[in-house]
Amino acid sequence: MRIAVLEDDRSQAFVLRKCLTGAGHNAINFDRGVSLLEAVRRERFDALLLDWNVPELSGLEVLAVVRNELGSNIPAVVVTARNAEEDIVHALSQGADDYICKPIRPNELIARLETVAKRDEGPRNEDVLEFGRLRVDVPARQVLLNNVPVSLSLKDFDLAVYFMRNIGRVLSRRKIVEEVWGSSVDLTSRTLDTHVSRVRTKLWLTQDNNWHLGAVYGHGYRLERLN
Repeated sequence: MRIAVLEDDRSQAFVLRKCLTGAGHNAINFDRGVSLLEAVRRERFDALLLDWNVPELSGLEVLAVVRNELGSNIPAVVVTARNAEEDIVHALSQGADDYICKPIRPNELIARLETVAKRDEGPRNEDVLEFGRLRVDVPARQVLLNNVPVSLSLKDFDLAVYFMRNIGRVLSRRKIVEEVWGSSVDLTSRTLDTHVSRVRTKLWLTQDNNWHLGAVYGHGYRLERLN
């Protein structure tokens, strides 16, 4: 991938570039938001890696221009030393596809960038979704785990399909409810959590089985494949 990196600290920029190039990607560093925006206007990038705290234009301000003025949906990950729940929720609500808290863990950085970059391929809309031992036949409304049928309620099945078609994406609670139950339904957070817990348990979406279906601080949920 060709990745635009916004980082004003030279040592941090070096670390990020080394990490990305070591994974086979092409990292182009910018120390000012204005310079990155100029490049985005005239060149093609596969993803943005934006430090929140940089001089002049912050990473989130740059992202706002990319989303609202340039109309671009290029995958973007925000890097920040802030780990408070409200900061993370703010970054996601401003259009970030994901966030990474410092200090950077190289393997996590690469995994998250590569996951959000797949967003450009669009959600999976196949009639049959297969992931190793897990098979979901959407038209037949059937789930097989190790070739054994799994019994799911109507909404649990719809919720499972929605997660499977959006692997790696942060999904807000509001969006999940709208897509699975409809915009007119007022579903409590506790009710949604109960449905998610049932799906996680029945489909073995746990780390022992190379899955992670977890909450994203104050925002929603994300289903990830660990291998």
